[in-house]
Amino acid sequence: MKNKFTRTPSDLFPAGVCELIITYRRTATKRVKVTSAEEAVVFARDNFYFPDVISYCEKFYALFIDRAGNIFAWKEMSSGGLSGTVADPRLIFQTALLTHSTSIILAHNHPSGSTNPSAADIQLTKNLCEAGKFLEIFVLDHIIITENGFYSFANEGLI
Repeated sequence: MKNKFTRTPSDLFPAGVCELIITYRRTATKRVKVTSAEEAVVFARDNFYFPDVISYCEKFYALFIDRAGNIFAWKEMSSGGLSGTVADPRLIFQTALLTHSTSIILAHNHPSGSTNPSAADIQLTKNLCEAGKFLEIFVLDHIIITENGFYSFANEGLI
């Protein structure tokens, strides 16, 4: 990704206007097909920084899925404290739109070790599913990962 800032003078804005230009390039790498929550958990444990922080702080990730059902990108969407983190739906869907994703899988850890979703987890998932329907970017699952287990919203029928 390459960022370039330009400044353009204007009658309305005498000091100029800043414009952000972003360029994305995909690199050819082996894509991983995920067909179950268990496979998504294995992928998350292998690729995210959960092993180092599983019992330290909460992190929220999004996996971006192509039309064939392969994960081609993932991004840490937020990092929080011991008892929570704030994931912004606008940033999640902005990234999904910019990467031309057709679906996403959400993943975050619970440092407490509890796999039970909080009320905030449930509400965020509902909001993201509704927004995804409108944008035709579907939320396939939201998984909560702990040191000894996981919880899948899809497996529990909440998605």
